[in-house]
Amino acid sequence: MDNHTDINIDTTTDTTTTAQLPGPIRTFVAAHGSRDADAALVVLAPGAVISDVGESFTGEDALRRFVSEAGAEYSYTDEITRVAQDGEIWVVSHHLEGDFPGGAADLDYRFALDGDRISRLDIVLG
Repeated sequence: MDNHTDINIDTTTDTTTTAQLPGPIRTFVAAHGSRDADAALVVLAPGAVISDVGESFTGEDALRRFVSEAGAEYSYTDEITRVAQDGEIWVVSHHLEGDFPGGAADLDYRFALDGDRISRLDIVLG
């Protein structure tokens, strides 16, 4: 079976449309969904940190592995259900369904920017 991720953007429940997301975040979300580490790394600031439900990644090699490998062992759909701004933090809520343990999960991707690059991404249970 081919493992893949399908991403649907549902703006009907967004408090902010995905088009209003800053460019680096839109680029990262698309790159992460397609496992395109090169495109994702371009929008990450030097020293960027990604924390995925408590596990942290920093440095080019670790970030590259995270983008290209996180969840790759599963097939799932990924629907963006909400986009909001919480002060300086942009929150992109995802609903995942697939063949991973539990079969469904709601995650919030909390992005912090440093200029035109992402300095931090915290992925937490929604």
